[in-house]
Amino acid sequence: MVATCESENTEAVDQSSFWDESGIHWDAHRIGWAVSGAFALAAVIITIVSVGRHARHYYVPNEQRQIIRILYMPLVYAIISWLSYRFFRAYTYYSFVVIIYEAITISAFMLLIIQYVASTSSGKTAEGALARKDKDKLPIPFCCWRYRPTKAYFMYTIKWSVLQYVIIRPSVSIIGIICEALHILCQSSWSYKHPSVYLTAVDFVSISIALYGLILFYDLTKQELKGRRPLAKFLTIKLIVMCTFYQEFVFDALQNHGIIKATEYWTGSNIADGLNALAITIEMVLFAFFMMWAYPVSEYIRPELSKTPVKQAIIDSLNFSDFVAEIWGSLKFFYDYAVGKPHTRGIIKHETPDFGEAFGVHNASGNLRTRGGSVANAA
Repeated sequence: MVATCESENTEAVDQSSFWDESGIHWDAHRIGWAVSGAFALAAVIITIVSVGRHARHYYVPNEQRQIIRILYMPLVYAIISWLSYRFFRAYTYYSFVVIIYEAITISAFMLLIIQYVASTSSGKTAEGALARKDKDKLPIPFCCWRYRPTKAYFMYTIKWSVLQYVIIRPSVSIIGIICEALHILCQSSWSYKHPSVYLTAVDFVSISIALYGLILFYDLTKQELKGRRPLAKFLTIKLIVMCTFYQEFVFDALQNHGIIKATEYWTGSNIADGLNALAITIEMVLFAFFMMWAYPVSEYIRPELSKTPVKQAIIDSLNFSDFVAEIWGSLKFFYDYAVGKPHTRGIIKHETPDFGEAFGVHNASGNLRTRGGSVANAA
C-alpha cells in the first residue's frame, strides 16, 4: 500500500481578490502575481513577433515548422508558469504540462537538424555526409568507447535516443497526474515510499539520454551545419531545460532545510513553487529574445516571392503527424534489425527526408548506399 502524502496546501484559503472595494492588496504574493504576469505577457509578445515573422515568410516548411515549434517554448513556459503562480494549489498539474512541451521542443530540434543536413547536398539527401565520417570516440563520459557513423543501426539509435523522450515524458506526466489526484505523488518528498522519486529518476534518465543524443548528433554534423548557428540554436533549448531543472532543485532544497518558511495561507512548498514560477516567467523574456536571434527569419526571406498565409504555418506547426511518422519509422527499423534484417526498413513516404536519407544511408528509393557512394539493393 502506497503511503498518502501530507497536504502541500494549507487549509486556510485567502478569500480576498486581487482588488476589491478597498483597493489592491499589495502583499508579497500579489506583487509577485503582477510581476510574473507582466513578464509572461512580454514573453508572449516577443514570441508572437518571432513566430509571425517566420509565418509570413514560410518558404521552407520542413524546416520552419520545426523552428516555429521551438519558438513556442518561451510562450508555453511563461503562460503555464504564470498560471501555476496564480493557481498555486494546482502547481503540480501545470508543471507536467511544461515538461511535456519540453519533450516536443527537443524532438523538433532534432528533426530540424536532419533537414539542415539534408539541404547541404544536391538532391536534398546528403548522400555524401556519412562517407566522410570516420570512426571516432563518443563524447564524455563514454569517451572510452568508439562509434562508426557509417553503420545504419547507429544512426537510428541516435534518432531514437531523442524520440524516446516524446513517449516517456508524457507517459511519466500522465502517471504523475494520476498519482497527484490520488494524493500519493508527494512531489516534494524524496522518500522511496512515494512514486515521485521513481518518476523523477525515470525522467532524469530519459532526458539525459535525449540530450546526450543531441550532443552526439551535433558533433557528428557540425561541419555540415556551419553558418546555421547550430550551437546557439541548441543552447536556447538546453539552457531553458537546465535553468528550470536546477532552480527548482535549489528552491526545493531551501524549503526542505527550513530557509523558506510557511505562512498562514501558503506552505513552504507553495512558496518554493511560486518563486520558481516567478523566476521562469522572468527568464522566458530573455530566452524569447535569444531565440529570435538564434532562429533569424533572414535565412528564409525571399524578396521575389509574396508573403505566405500565416494560417498554414501555424497549422503545420501544430500538426504532429511528422513525429508519429518518424517514431513509427524508427520502430520499424529496429523490428527489421531484430528479425535479422539490419540494413533494411520500410520507408515511410512523406516529403521530409528520413534519417537514412539525410545521412546518405539510403537513397530515396530505399536502397542502401555503399561507402564509396554506389547503390546496392538492401533486400
